[in-house]
Amino acid sequence: MNTHPRPNIIFIVADDLGYADLGCYGGRDAAFGPVSPVLDQMAANGLKLTQGYSNSPVCSPTRFALMTARYQYRLRGAAEEPINSKSRGSTTLGLPPEHPTLPSLLRASGYRTALVGKWHLGYPPAFGPLRSGYDEFFGPMSGGVDYFTHCSSNGSHDLYLGEEEKQQDGYLTDLITDHALDYVERMAPGAQVGNPFFLSLHYTAPHWPWETRDDEALAQEVKGNLFHLHGGNIETYRRMIHHMDEGIGRLMALLEAKGLARDTLVVFTSDNGGERFSDNWPLVGGKMDLTEGGIRVPWIAHWPSVIAPGGISAQTCLTMDWSATMLDAAGVSAAPDYPLDGRSLMPLLRDASVHDEPPLFWRMNHRGQRAMRQGVWKYLRVDGNDYLFNLSQDERERANRAPVEPQRLQAMRAAWEAWNASMPAIPDDATVSLGYSSKDIPQR
Repeated sequence: MNTHPRPNIIFIVADDLGYADLGCYGGRDAAFGPVSPVLDQMAANGLKLTQGYSNSPVCSPTRFALMTARYQYRLRGAAEEPINSKSRGSTTLGLPPEHPTLPSLLRASGYRTALVGKWHLGYPPAFGPLRSGYDEFFGPMSGGVDYFTHCSSNGSHDLYLGEEEKQQDGYLTDLITDHALDYVERMAPGAQVGNPFFLSLHYTAPHWPWETRDDEALAQEVKGNLFHLHGGNIETYRRMIHHMDEGIGRLMALLEAKGLARDTLVVFTSDNGGERFSDNWPLVGGKMDLTEGGIRVPWIAHWPSVIAPGGISAQTCLTMDWSATMLDAAGVSAAPDYPLDGRSLMPLLRDASVHDEPPLFWRMNHRGQRAMRQGVWKYLRVDGNDYLFNLSQDERERANRAPVEPQRLQAMRAAWEAWNASMPAIPDDATVSLGYSSKDIPQR
């Protein structure tokens, strides 16, 4: 049981960030210098996980798991890979308002709650952040919007304050940061006297379209054309990450100035693996793939009153585990009818040497993919072919051990089948929204 005061909680989620895009995960400097100095310092002052995963290799399914602390496969909307603009008006493709969520459970226990940034879990009037536990919302409802016009890929404006459209000039990453800072400023007096807040800070960076703070003129030139294979480059991509990192630096400085840093749990991750300009070294694959590059992501936790600086852990985990951890840190229990699949990592936060090896499972409609990891071993199926990898020796998933260890393969396949039988089946009408493929992701 947590003996510390209930912390403020800030859950920062980048969009399509690759495993090695940050300096602290081996990423190289850009032409302008270090890409992620603030996040690198957060890792040095807190805990960094080297074997952490997202619940899915694509956007909205991971967000279902984040919100519910349960496997996303339990909800119909998460079978879409991912939810797209065609689901506007749907009453089934979204996060059901009646389902308990991380913010709704925290709010019921006295937390003030806000989402600043990307939602991507269904559209009003059936779905929305304010219907799923958040007191406040600023950001886009859909998956990807232009950073200046704030229009989605179908050309419609998609920036909201609450459930009302918000016309606001500016570079979206900076607008998200500004609204997050405003929220913390307003919540700080209450937090200082024991009335904590929960802030979901979900950046759209570095998701396409690839535009930096200085690219407004270029954005106007191609207004209405967001198809992401038509532009971008590595330096632009890295600059977008740097803009996000600068915003996180402003947030951390504000927490310090308000005297809140010590008792605020800040967690940083990505919703899935990287896209075409990402650096996933030494991993292969990327977004949409259950190879390591599609699901292994950065995990950084900073909480000075609990987490000792300099911690590095090879503990495996999923997105939903961190949601369960936040509930545990706040002393909040799951709703009885919705038991959590995620497990609390509070023991790890207190002691970075803690380590266990729970089984992790994934499935993906796209290419009939499935995966399981337990310990150093990973079972993978793609396009009907089964593979077995020892990740401690082969993180690039190149040496298939299936032919030489058939018993291990059979045991892991049986474990995956048993887990899958406990989940709802993938509906026949579930769709896969592509527009990119792992072959477009450069490997170094």
